[in-house]
Amino acid sequence: MDLNLKGKRALVTGSSAGLGEAIARLLAAEGAEVIVHGRNEDRAAAVTNSINDTDGRAIYVLGDLSTDEGADAVANGVLAGGPVDILVNNAGAYTPRRWLQVSVSDWSDSYNVNVLAYVRMIHRLLPAMKILGWGRMIQIGSSGGIEPFALQPDYLAATAARHNLTVSLARELKGTGITSNTIAPGPMLVENTRNMLMNMAGQYGWGDNWADIERNAVEQFVQNDVGRFGRPEEVAAAVAYLASPMADYVSGALLRVDGGHTRSV
Repeated sequence: MDLNLKGKRALVTGSSAGLGEAIARLLAAEGAEVIVHGRNEDRAAAVTNSINDTDGRAIYVLGDLSTDEGADAVANGVLAGGPVDILVNNAGAYTPRRWLQVSVSDWSDSYNVNVLAYVRMIHRLLPAMKILGWGRMIQIGSSGGIEPFALQPDYLAATAARHNLTVSLARELKGTGITSNTIAPGPMLVENTRNMLMNMAGQYGWGDNWADIERNAVEQFVQNDVGRFGRPEEVAAAVAYLASPMADYVSGALLRVDGGHTRSV
């Protein structure tokens, strides 16, 4: 299916690896010019070169979005090539810690990295997008922002704030041709997750082969109706839809990609 993304420019923050990389690759495959973002030049360049080597179009920008200076560097690098049609706010970070292990300072740091970094990029890219009269603001949230659990309370509260700001932004953008939506992934199978589960398998008796390990880990920790972890490509497909003109009538929405992990409506 042609999603009519040819000629569009898309910035995907945190796209030098993991979920963001999968999003950048699919948007490029659909014809968008992609701006890969990261803090490590070798990784960002590797993703960019790989996209260009497969007939896509990509450049990369570097910067730490947890600071105004870093966000300025990213925005300046992006806007040097023209306005952005699509912003995918994906970059973020978390450390699995229980409540009393998370200090007030940790909460503040998490909000800065996982919420204010998104706001920084919206502030810097929205004015030029408004001139275009069409655009997409897509935030990557989390199923844990809908149904929180005990670990990483600071991060889960931050993802809930992402969901909320998306709706507020949609109201602000009424009549501009720009939509604002959130995608809330469930537990994703990225490289770090797979390595962690392999290391935990012996301790929890999950078996020796990956199929058994994944099935048992899901059953014990992240029950869902599909019976496995999500793949980054599945979230990328949801992003590509919301980024396309086919989703012109979708704004202020929360799209869960979690295999039925979330039980609330």
